[in-house]
Amino acid sequence: MGAIRAFFLPGSVLPAAPAYTDLIKALGPDVDAFAKDLDLYEADEPPPGWSLDTEVEGVLREADAKQWDTFHLVGYSGGGAAALAFAAKHPGRLLSLTLLEPAWAGDWDWSKEHSRFWKRIEELESLPPNQFMEAFTRLAVRPDVVLPPPPAGDPPPWMAKRPAGIRAFLHDFEKYHLDREQLSAFAKPVLFVLGGLSNPDQYGDIADRLSQVFPDYRVEVFEDRHHFDPPHRIEPERLAAVLKEHWNRA
Repeated sequence: MGAIRAFFLPGSVLPAAPAYTDLIKALGPDVDAFAKDLDLYEADEPPPGWSLDTEVEGVLREADAKQWDTFHLVGYSGGGAAALAFAAKHPGRLLSLTLLEPAWAGDWDWSKEHSRFWKRIEELESLPPNQFMEAFTRLAVRPDVVLPPPPAGDPPPWMAKRPAGIRAFLHDFEKYHLDREQLSAFAKPVLFVLGGLSNPDQYGDIADRLSQVFPDYRVEVFEDRHHFDPPHRIEPERLAAVLKEHWNRA
């Protein structure tokens, strides 16, 4: 039996390598893991016409290049939204799906709290980039969570692309059609990893809604984690064990 094939998509802020290096190391040599940066950030500005489908095509391109007919897909935040889009469009390519707090999961059955959350996100649009990033980060966690200050010194060069990239995600979420019926037909195992300190009106609501969609679905809660100190970076060994159990079920 060959190595487990696992494809990882990062979120809209941290690139794939720093996001997943520790987790991939914890998974060990029996996992053939590939962490792909988002196509969104290939140039200094989001490409014209970018959408979640751009990222779906990027996964297909890389999987075909690696001759992976089937594989496990893991997506975090914006990459989690892209992973959902991939599962809806190409379910036959997936052995399982893992969602690490996807940033968005369709436009159906929103609670009042979830609708209010997105209204607050819309209100950030007029802010300059530095204020936008600070407010965007604050909304992702519970109100009582104390976030650390930004690292000292100049930010890494890739950080300059992030405000425009996040806005591209937010604009696409307003119009993208995520096919609920297609997702309901996805019979492979789906794992949702949730941080106990993340904003429940965002990620908790999504976790609950998807429980009504996928037939084989479970949630793993990391009580002490939130969206910006996620399990794949802070508790990679524990998450690696959870992933291997999930993949073995598939």
